[in-house]
Amino acid sequence: MKIQEAEIIELMSSEKSREKGVRLMMDAYQSRLYWHIRRFVVDHDLAQDILQDTFIKAYQNFHQFKQESQLYTWLYRIATNESLQQINKLKKMQKGEGDPTIYLQNLVAENVQPGADEIQILLQKAIQTLPEKQKLVFNMRYYEDLPYEEISQILEMSVGTLKTNYHYAKQKVEDYVKQNYTE
Repeated sequence: MKIQEAEIIELMSSEKSREKGVRLMMDAYQSRLYWHIRRFVVDHDLAQDILQDTFIKAYQNFHQFKQESQLYTWLYRIATNESLQQINKLKKMQKGEGDPTIYLQNLVAENVQPGADEIQILLQKAIQTLPEKQKLVFNMRYYEDLPYEEISQILEMSVGTLKTNYHYAKQKVEDYVKQNYTE
């Protein structure tokens, strides 16, 4: 991945090869970013829109990439910020219509993968009850198995804070599943 990342950076840095660079970047990171976004916003169409916005922002703002972190870390940060903006828009739209957490849990039920069992659905619903930062940390650590140091760069939080957020998130998810699981 490192060689490909260096090639993408080189291509994106030149006006002549930027189009090729963005295509290579999309090929390399599209799937990982999609699932990062999808776990956070739940809805497939919304995740696709955010993914597209992420790549557009990366293309438009590539000159701001200082190469102090890895390219995918920078892309994750953009995707995370775009996701948070969309979640905030959803919350504003839901203000008069009830709890946005219930809305997201209902989205989970509507977007269940075929063959998903009750515990998987409960896990997804539990994750939707978490505060945004805990949800992000939980998803990045649990599903993507990212090291705390990388999550720290993406979310711009200290490793200690991330560990605390993950611990609380994990406990809340466990409690939710235990309370709502019926055998």
